[in-house]
Amino acid sequence: MKSQTGHPGVYSFEFFPPKTDEGAAKLRATRDELAKLKPRFFSVTFGAGGSTRERTFETVSEIQSQPGIEAAPHLSCVGSTRDNIRDILASYQAENIRHIVALRGDLPSGMGQTGEFRYANELVKFIRDETGDQFHIEVAAYPEIHPQAENATVDLDNFQRKVEAGADSAITQYFYNPYAYFHFVEQCERRGIDIPIVPGIMPITNYTQLARFSDMCGAEIPRWIRKRLEACGDDAASIRAFGEEVVTEMCRALLDAGAPGLHFYTMNRAAPSTAVWKNLGLQE
Repeated sequence: MKSQTGHPGVYSFEFFPPKTDEGAAKLRATRDELAKLKPRFFSVTFGAGGSTRERTFETVSEIQSQPGIEAAPHLSCVGSTRDNIRDILASYQAENIRHIVALRGDLPSGMGQTGEFRYANELVKFIRDETGDQFHIEVAAYPEIHPQAENATVDLDNFQRKVEAGADSAITQYFYNPYAYFHFVEQCERRGIDIPIVPGIMPITNYTQLARFSDMCGAEIPRWIRKRLEACGDDAASIRAFGEEVVTEMCRALLDAGAPGLHFYTMNRAAPSTAVWKNLGLQE
């Protein structure tokens, strides 16, 4: 973990673009609540194949317009062309956005081809070639290995290609085993990779939803956590209390070991992430 201790701590929150006016209003309330914690940035997801492109841009633009808040839009290369990525980058530059989360993205159902970019490293290189150092580029990292990777070595090769293409820092997929993160960082260090690798944190509030997400993205829920959550049954308060305790303890272990901050997957809700934040004593 030596490579990580030299980087300043960066704390951030992730949103997804709302689909309705009601959802937009709720997200504004969430954003305003989390803004009080003074995070480094708010990221906004980008749907499969660019399916939420306009909503992502609207959400990002509104966040960026607030004083003292930086927005970091996700940009997915699946289903994209060089021309439309170039247009998106120009739009973000016009909005004074200087932070991008560059991802391969998921192939939408029914889409047979990935588009002009196959992998995230190609997108990172394109952004660098087109815009130089105008954007801080985040990429994804997978401590528990990307579900589509052939093996751990291939997955690490893919990550290294993104770094060599020009990534400034990385955000991991969420996990509940801190040793997976520690091992991933150690493997990166052996390859000379020393960019900040910020742990992605998913608060636990709904076991059924969490299990479904985890099965899709390859994030492992340790057996002991699954069994404790199953024992809570439909007791939502017990699930939240146990989840808050588990996630807080993991975050504390990560930070104590030198992790360069935390990135919270909020699901557009303020309370779960705020509770962990306060437990950790991260208030300004």
